[in-house]
Formats: sequence, structure tokens, C-alpha cells
Amino acid sequence: MTQKKYNIPVEATLEIIGGKWKCVILCHLTHGKKRTSDLKRLMPGITQKMLTQQLRELEEHGIVNRICYNQVPPKVEYELSEYGWSLKSILDSLCAWGERHIIKEYGDKFAVLEENILNKREEKVYSEPVL
Repeated sequence: MTQKKYNIPVEATLEIIGGKWKCVILCHLTHGKKRTSDLKRLMPGITQKMLTQQLRELEEHGIVNRICYNQVPPKVEYELSEYGWSLKSILDSLCAWGERHIIKEYGDKFAVLEENILNKREEKVYSEPVL
């Protein structure tokens, strides 16, 4: 087997988490274990075939763990592995940049973001001044 050569390290990162769906899957998994059906519901634009393929690739690279429960009907969940959690700061940075970009382009981010667990409106909490 020949050893892979990269021009710069970001190529290695993008080889593992690049593409339209992998970072989205990983962001959802930062909020806890998910079944395939949960992920499909959170990402209505992804096909079942693509979701399965992306999860398998992330599992092959040790980014996610596939947990199979010995029960009927079968139950399978996905979670970030310890190695997968090392991507958290990258995912947070991508989300923050995306939010800034959306605001720059559209003004109100909630006008273009789907409502889901990752896009909750933050409630401002006002407290009485301490006298």
C-alpha cells in the first residue's frame, strides 16, 4: 500500500469530514446519541442511502461509534467517539462562521434557518438590578 501524500494538513481533515453532510451529522451528535431515524428527521434533505453511507464512513475513521442493542426490534444508535469529540472546536468554529455569514447576507438568521435543536432562539433573561 502506498502512503498518501497531502499538500497541507487541511486536506486530511476534509478527506474525513468534508462534503455536504458529515459536519451536519457531527453537529447533531454533539447533542447526544441519535438513531438513524432521529438524524433523518433532523436532516430532511438527506436521503437514507446517503445518511447510511456517511455514518459508515465516519465509523470507519473512528469518528463515531455505532451502538447495537441486542433486542427485538433491533435498535442502533450513533454517538461521537472520543476521537470524534476532538472535532468539537472545529465544528463550533464552523457554526459560528456560518452564523456570521448568514447575518451578513440575510440580516435575520432566523429568517433562513430551519427550526431545530441547533437553531433555538435564545431567550434574553433580564434580572432586577441589585440595589
